[in-house]
Amino acid sequence: MAKLASKSNRTRPQGKRGPVRTAKTAKARSKAGRRHSVKPVGTKVSGKPPVAAPKDKWVYSFGGGKAEGRTGMKDFLGGKGANLAEMAAIGLPVPPGFTITTGVCTYFYANKQTYPQALKAQVEAALLEVGKIVGKTFGDPDDPLLVSVRSGARASMPGMMDTVLNLGLNDKTVEAVAKKSGDRRFAYDSYRRFITMYGDVVLGIEHLLFEDILDGHKDRHGLKLDTELSADDWADVVERFKNLVAEEHGKPFPQDPHEQLWGAIGAVFGSWMNQRAITYRRLHGIPESWGTAVNVQAMVFGNMGETSATGVAFTRNPSTGEKRLYGEFLINAQGEDVVAGIRTPQEITEAARVISGSGRPSMETAMPKAYKELVRYSGVLEKHYRDMQDLEFTVEQGRLWMLQTRNGKRTAKAALKTAVDFANERLITREEAVARIEPASLDQLLHPTIDPTAERKVIATGLPASPGAASGEVVFSPDEAEQLKAHGHKVILVRVETSPEDIHGMHAAEGILTTRGGMTSHAAVVARGMGKPCVSGAGTIRVDYAAGTMSAGGLTLKKGDIITIDGGAGQVLVGEAKMQEPELSGEFATLMGWADKVRKLGVRANADTPADARVAVKFGAEGIGLCRTEHMFFEEGRIRSVREMILSDDETSRRAALAKLLPMQRADFVELFVVMGERPVTIRLLDPPLHEFLPHSQAEIAEVAGAMGADPKKLANRADELAEFNPMLGFRGCRIAIAYPEIAEMQARAIFEAAVEAGKRTGKAVKPEVMVPLIATKAELDLIKARIDAMAKEVHKETGVRVKYSVGTMIELPRAALRAEEIAQSAEFFSYGTNDLTQTTFGISRDDAASFLGIYTAKGILPADPFVSIDRDGVGELIRIGNERGRKARPGLKLGICGEHGGDPASVAFCHEAGLTYVSCSPFRVPIARLAAAQAALGKGGDRTA
Repeated sequence: MAKLASKSNRTRPQGKRGPVRTAKTAKARSKAGRRHSVKPVGTKVSGKPPVAAPKDKWVYSFGGGKAEGRTGMKDFLGGKGANLAEMAAIGLPVPPGFTITTGVCTYFYANKQTYPQALKAQVEAALLEVGKIVGKTFGDPDDPLLVSVRSGARASMPGMMDTVLNLGLNDKTVEAVAKKSGDRRFAYDSYRRFITMYGDVVLGIEHLLFEDILDGHKDRHGLKLDTELSADDWADVVERFKNLVAEEHGKPFPQDPHEQLWGAIGAVFGSWMNQRAITYRRLHGIPESWGTAVNVQAMVFGNMGETSATGVAFTRNPSTGEKRLYGEFLINAQGEDVVAGIRTPQEITEAARVISGSGRPSMETAMPKAYKELVRYSGVLEKHYRDMQDLEFTVEQGRLWMLQTRNGKRTAKAALKTAVDFANERLITREEAVARIEPASLDQLLHPTIDPTAERKVIATGLPASPGAASGEVVFSPDEAEQLKAHGHKVILVRVETSPEDIHGMHAAEGILTTRGGMTSHAAVVARGMGKPCVSGAGTIRVDYAAGTMSAGGLTLKKGDIITIDGGAGQVLVGEAKMQEPELSGEFATLMGWADKVRKLGVRANADTPADARVAVKFGAEGIGLCRTEHMFFEEGRIRSVREMILSDDETSRRAALAKLLPMQRADFVELFVVMGERPVTIRLLDPPLHEFLPHSQAEIAEVAGAMGADPKKLANRADELAEFNPMLGFRGCRIAIAYPEIAEMQARAIFEAAVEAGKRTGKAVKPEVMVPLIATKAELDLIKARIDAMAKEVHKETGVRVKYSVGTMIELPRAALRAEEIAQSAEFFSYGTNDLTQTTFGISRDDAASFLGIYTAKGILPADPFVSIDRDGVGELIRIGNERGRKARPGLKLGICGEHGGDPASVAFCHEAGLTYVSCSPFRVPIARLAAAQAALGKGGDRTA
C-alpha cells in the first residue's frame, strides 16, 4: 500500500478533468525546480560534518546475501535502508544496492546543499559492488546496470518524498536493454517512465505535460491502456517526451548516467523540505533534524510481460487485523501503475478474489510459484520483526524479488487485534502488546458508525479503504477543506484521486472519497494512518472540478451538499446518516485490561452531567476529577435565577435567588453520584466571572428585564459594573466565594444533601471532593473551607447522616505552586488546572495564542503547543515544586490534573514521572489516558516523535 506510493510519489494527475496547467507555468516551475541542483561532489566546505556514521562512513551496501548495516542502524540508514539490509542479511532475495545515510542529508542542509568530500568515492565503490553482484556495469552502453533512487527516513513517510526509477537509461543504453532482454517494447516503456519521473522530480517539469502527450498519442491511435502500446508507440512517445524536456528545461534530457544519478540523489535530499513532507512531519511529530537517507538499488522489472508483475502486500489485513495475506498486484507493470489508478489492481489471494467478485485471476492462480514464495517470505519476516509487515515486491520473469518491508500502518482496530494476537501467539509479551499501540489512535474507535437501522440512500459504491463513517459537506479542493474546517464546518473531501500534495485537506476532512484508486492507493494509505474513513475507487461517480459538482446514481451534488461515506462498506450515501456509538469489547477490552494491570496512575474523567459520567464509566474512568458546576447554571430555566442572584443588591436578595437554584443543583449532583456509585467525584465550586451569565445586547437585556420584572437600565448598569478587560485574571474563582460566601454555601449544601440522597438510593457511600478554584493563598482557602465545613455539619445535623468528604484546591497560579507547603496544611488534595496554569505561567491567553503559537513551534521556540502538551520545563517545573512542597506538609496528599492535558499521551507520561496520583480528562479520552499511563509505567512515553 504505502510502498508503491513511495515508488511513484505522485499519483496520476487529473488529466483533462484536472486543473489546467500550461507549458508556461511548467517552465516557471522547471526553473524553480532546479532547487535540487548542487555543487560538484567533493567541493570543499567549511565546518565539520555531523557524526552520521562511524569514521565518516556515508554509504552502506547490501545484497548477495550480506549487508553492512542492520535494523538497529535505522537512525543512520533510515527505515527502508535498514530493512533492506536486514532482509539481505537473513537471506531473502533483495536486489543489491546501497544506502546513503541520513547524516548526508543533515550535512546537505547545513552546508549549502553540498556533500561530504568522501561521498563520491564511496558511492562509486558501492556502484561497482552492485554491478559485480548482478554482472552489469553502471553506464555501460552494452549491458548497463539500471538503478532506482528512493528516499527512506527513519520514520515512515509514505509518498511524501521523491523517487526515480529506471535510472541509467539513455538513447544508447535503451537499445542495449532492448537487445539484451529481447524485448524492445519493455525497453522503451521503461525509458519513457524514467524520462517522466526524472523530468518531474529532478527538472521540475509538470507531470501533467507528459501525461497529456501520452493521452494524445493514445487518442490518435485509438488505444486505451498503456499495455496496448507497441515498441514503436513507446519510441515515438519517448521522442516527444525528450522534445518536451528540451523546451521546458532549456537543455536536452541528460544522457550521462552519472549526471542522472547525482541529480536524482540531490532531488531526494531536496524533497525532505518539500511542502508535503513538511506538512506530514508537522502532523506526525517527526523532527526536521532527522533527515532522510537515499537508497540506490539495482532495478528489477515487473513490466517484462505476462510473467512479470509488481505489488504490495500486508502480512495481515491492515483494516481489521485478520491473519491473512492482504494486498494487490499488477501483471506487466511497475509500481506507479498500481497507485495511479490507470489499471485496476488484482487480488493476491484467491479467497480475496472470490470475495471481491473480480473476474481477473489472483496472484495465487496466475503466478503460483511466486505466490508460494511470497507467503513463505511473509511468514519469515513477520516472525523476524515480530509485527505485521508491509511488503513491496516485484516478479521479474517468474522470479520473486523483495523490495521493501516495514511495520505496516494499520487502523486502531487492526492494531489492537494484531497486538493481542501476537501476544497470544507468544511472539511478544503482553507488556509489549500494550506498548505497541499508539494511545492517540484509540480515538478512531471511540466515534460513531452508521446505525444499522438507518435508511441508506446509497448513490455509489467503491472500495472500503478505511473503516468508520462520516458525514459532511462536499468539497473538491484540499485548500477549501482546510478553510472550511477552520470555520467549524465538517467536510468530506471528494477527489478523482488524491496525491501527497492533498495532505493538508485530507487532515482537515472528516473523510475522503475518491473515484479512482485501489485499496493501496494514496488516499487509502493516508486515511488509514489518520484514522479517517475513506471510500476509494468509486468509479460510477463523475467529478467535475470546474463546475464544482459530483454526479452519481442519477443525482448531481454540488459543493456544500451533505453526503455520508461508510469506509467499512465502501458506500456513498446522500444526506446525513444516523450514527451509533461503537461497541468497545473484544481485543480492546483485553488490551485495556492488560494496560490497567501495568499502570500506576489513576484515570478519572472531567464530567459535568450524568450523561458524561455514564460515558466515563463505560470507558473505564475511576472517578470524576472535575465537575464544573457553572455548566449546570447555564441551562435554560436556571439562568434566570442565576441572573437574579447576580443582580441582587444585598445578601438577603441573593440568598432568595440561590434558594431557587439549590434544588436544581442538588438534583444534578444526586444523578451524578448515583451514576458514579462509590467512585470519587470532585466538584469544583463556581469558577467563571459573573458577567458571563448576564445578557449583553440591548435586545437581550430588555428580554431578561421583562422576564424578571426588573428595570432594563439597572440590569445594563450591573452588566457594565461586572464587565472586565481581562476576566481570566479578574473577579472569578475563589474570589467570588470570598465576596459572596452565600454562593459557596449553597453549592456545598447541594453537594452534601445530594450525597445523602444518593447514598440512600444506592446503598453505597458517596465520596464527594469539594474543590476550591484559583487559590493563591492559604488564607483564601481557609475562609472558604470554613464555610464548607460549617455546611457539612448543618446537613449532618438535619439528616443524621455524616458524609465523608474532603476539601482541596486547584493549583492554577504559579504562586499557589510555590506556596504549596503552606496551602497543603489546609488542602486535602491538589488538582492542577493545567489550562490556567499554562496561561498564567506563560502570560498568554489560549483564546488568543493561536495567532502566534504556530509560528513559535515552527521556529523551534517551543517544542509543541503548551496548551496541547505540558510545557515540562516551565509549567512542569511548577507542578514538581507543588508536589514536593505539598507532600512535605501532607505526605499522603492526593495529586491530580484536570486540564485538557489529562488526555494527551505525552502529558500523561509527564504526570507519571512527576508522581501524580491521577489524571482527569474528557470521557472520550479516558482509554487514551489509561493506555498512555500504562506505557509510561513501562518506560515508553513522553516522546512525541517516537
